[in-house]
Amino acid sequence: MLKEFKEFALKGSVIDLAIGVIIGASFNKIVSSLVTDIITPPLSLLTGKIDLNNLYISLSGSFKSLAAAQKAGAPVITYGAFLNNVIEFALIALVLFLIVRQVNKMRKSPEAAPDSKECPFCLSSIPIKATKCMHCTSGLTE
Repeated sequence: MLKEFKEFALKGSVIDLAIGVIIGASFNKIVSSLVTDIITPPLSLLTGKIDLNNLYISLSGSFKSLAAAQKAGAPVITYGAFLNNVIEFALIALVLFLIVRQVNKMRKSPEAAPDSKECPFCLSSIPIKATKCMHCTSGLTE
């Protein structure tokens, strides 16, 4: 069993997956920072500096703030934090979409090799390897 585990763990695909997860975690930090530190502040300015993290519903009594409710140990529904996470997710998804779209634009797709050519005599389309036109029976020279 140890030998099988060693073979599994040292397969190239498992190591590639581990490297992908590590790079993905680092990339997540970069994208999260982009959203939190660069994109969210101007959005907050546009929305009148509303801090969604302070929006809550107290399930027992009335409190002046979320901090006061949490300090008192009251059960609260922090829907503002949930909304903030949904917005952050949407922004991260948008940023990733834009990044992937740009990377795909930079990649050039290889052009497919032609599989047909034109007969110089009758202008019919014939296979690229043809030495004689199947339509006019003319001999083709390179």
